[in-house]
Amino acid sequence: MHLGKGFKLLAATAATLAAFASAPAAAEQVVKLGFAAPLTGPQSHYGEDMRNGLTLALEEANAQKIELNGEVARFELVSKDDQADPRTAVQVAQQIVDEGVQGILGHFNSGTTIPASSVYHDEGLPQIAMATSPEYTAQGFNTTFRMMTSDTQQGAAAGEFIVKDLGAKTVALIDDRTAYGQGLADEVAKAVEAHGGTIVAREYTTDKANDFTAILTNIRGKNPDVIFFGGLDAQSGPMRRQMVRLGIKAPLMSGEMTRSDTFLKLAGDDAEGTYASLAGVPLQQMAAGAQFEEAYKKRFDKGPGVYAPYAYDGAWNMITAMKEAGSSKPADYLPKLRTLQRAGATSESIAYTETGDLKEIAVTIYKVEGGKWVMVKTMLSHAK
Repeated sequence: MHLGKGFKLLAATAATLAAFASAPAAAEQVVKLGFAAPLTGPQSHYGEDMRNGLTLALEEANAQKIELNGEVARFELVSKDDQADPRTAVQVAQQIVDEGVQGILGHFNSGTTIPASSVYHDEGLPQIAMATSPEYTAQGFNTTFRMMTSDTQQGAAAGEFIVKDLGAKTVALIDDRTAYGQGLADEVAKAVEAHGGTIVAREYTTDKANDFTAILTNIRGKNPDVIFFGGLDAQSGPMRRQMVRLGIKAPLMSGEMTRSDTFLKLAGDDAEGTYASLAGVPLQQMAAGAQFEEAYKKRFDKGPGVYAPYAYDGAWNMITAMKEAGSSKPADYLPKLRTLQRAGATSESIAYTETGDLKEIAVTIYKVEGGKWVMVKTMLSHAK
């Protein structure tokens, strides 16, 4: 029997479709990324905000079906609570390593990030952390990178603002003795003196304290023009209330951990007139801040906090380096991370210095007016 050309074509097409139907789907590779931050206790709102930013990035990456090592990558976050405690941080760092992660997105605090970074460096794991203490990237590790501007950069801007914009000649400093709080206050002190101001008092507290009457009374006797606090909103809130009760007229200024809704709630009406410096630019002025905010609200049914967009970009920095290397193996993508250049949510020009600091330095000063944080000015520069 003779078969027509049409039948042969249909038969061939059917065979081809059958072959496609029977072909196995592309193999999937699970890529685990480690994360640690305070997820319980008074700093848990910071950790949750950071984790949400990371989660959004990883879910978007999974939707893109990115191929690494010849397989479709499915990114998973290995999440641990370090309780903002250095000793606990080292323990969870080892637990994260033991789970076979390919990179680290964390920790949050400088005091936890710095000791944990040794664990990751020993394993050759790239680490992109929120930590802002200068010490983090000054260790000489080739695995340390940042999500935010360092305290050296932020402190320099805050100190300059205190002297030049607020016209302060005398400044009192308080810090909570954490790596973050002390490091930021140290940098502010250097900048204040470099611009002609004088440090008239230096007091210390802890990140667990809530009564600052004694140290504020000592400072009141020095009559400073500005009081700068290096520490958390859980302390700066009650500190501001106690300043008002003691009749201290000098404004309070602090760092990015104070620029939060938690501070506004804790300080109440006394929050008025407080200043805070924050790495980066306001969300609505970020390169893709509006789009990020919309995606975040859709996913989590609330607006993002300060740290979510930086965590989001940190995750995409690592994922982009993997894409460029075509591999999730740390040794393969680490060189790509070092030479990374990309536009993200927080900046149109994300790139790293040799030490892993961000090249673009943006610090924005905010002030509480009418019970809300209002932008005062943004200070921009670039690292060499």
